[in-house]
Amino acid sequence: MSKVPAGWVNIFLGTIAKNITSGSRDWSKYYSDVGDKFVRMTNLNRDGIHLLVDNMKYVNVVSSSRDGERTSLEYGDVLISITAELGKIGWVPEGFGKAYINQHTALLRFNNELIDSKFIAYQLSSPRLNKIINSLNDAGAKSGLNLSTIRNIPIIICPLYEQTKIAQILSTWDKAIATTEKLIGNSQQQKKALMQSLLTGKKRLPGFEGEWTETTLGEISKPQQWSTITSSQLTPAGFRVYGANGFIGYYSEYNHELECVTVTCRGSTCGEVSLIPRKSYITGNSMCLDDIEPSINAYRYIYYSLSYRGFDDVISGSAQPQIVGSAIKKIKVKLPPLPEQQKIAAVLTAADNEIELLQKKLAFLKQEKAALMQQLLTGKRRVKVEAA
Repeated sequence: MSKVPAGWVNIFLGTIAKNITSGSRDWSKYYSDVGDKFVRMTNLNRDGIHLLVDNMKYVNVVSSSRDGERTSLEYGDVLISITAELGKIGWVPEGFGKAYINQHTALLRFNNELIDSKFIAYQLSSPRLNKIINSLNDAGAKSGLNLSTIRNIPIIICPLYEQTKIAQILSTWDKAIATTEKLIGNSQQQKKALMQSLLTGKKRLPGFEGEWTETTLGEISKPQQWSTITSSQLTPAGFRVYGANGFIGYYSEYNHELECVTVTCRGSTCGEVSLIPRKSYITGNSMCLDDIEPSINAYRYIYYSLSYRGFDDVISGSAQPQIVGSAIKKIKVKLPPLPEQQKIAAVLTAADNEIELLQKKLAFLKQEKAALMQQLLTGKRRVKVEAA
């Protein structure tokens, strides 16, 4: 076990938990459109401790069910996934209501007068403990943990008042992360609404009028694929290379002088539309819309228009989805006058920039919280508190 500061102790989880159990099987017979909450592994968190409730299921449990009573959740309970995706965590907040778990989740309950369960949840969700938990897999090829293994998970404990202070600090960071995630979701919904109205002509921007025309990609561009670059051809520096899954490395040459719209034409990301920067190389997995007519706003309007439209109707194949060049050429595109194309592209680009800034902020918050967890949860950084 690791060395800890004065007042902290290395201990096994089972030593401080007053109850460790897991849920029962055969919950499907209790499923209901309404009723008590049923917490599954999909509701547990890989990057935090707060339950994910957007996809909650419900059950109507017979009051005399012994398994139901045994696995009924209480405020402060800590949940941990013990099959498949090991080590996902959930902490039951106050006012969560009646809820249950199944056999894929372990329930840890503590004496709140001795242990701050939120502190324990943060301990278990830390990268250090997550690595330990996944190394304890006792089911061979099929991931799984039994309750004996859960009891023997090594954790670090500090005095209760310090546990509570640490949990409060990390909760503040979680609130900032949740707020930023909500802002990103709102911005994405606003952009989606803008695309729906502006790219269909249902809403015209102020000062614009005139008829829209309908054409095909084959009439306004030359969709074509480029030769694939193998990993051995990539270089440490040079021009950026983009494939079906985005940036893959560098190459000594480029095949596009200007910004370019591409459509992934095979594989798991088939139909994904990308806007590739100028002076870059596009591999053979993507179809590039070359030589777009000058009457079109270079590329950005087409990029947003195709992103909104999608390509589900022209994807063929199941084992290996693909889009053939002839199908792309027949794709219809609605075009407003050029000045309106430019303004629509500018509005949607501004929306993208706002989302990108929020995503960078979110990444920063998560990075800072992870560093803080590493220090606070191991005692490398002490919080200033006074014992009660």
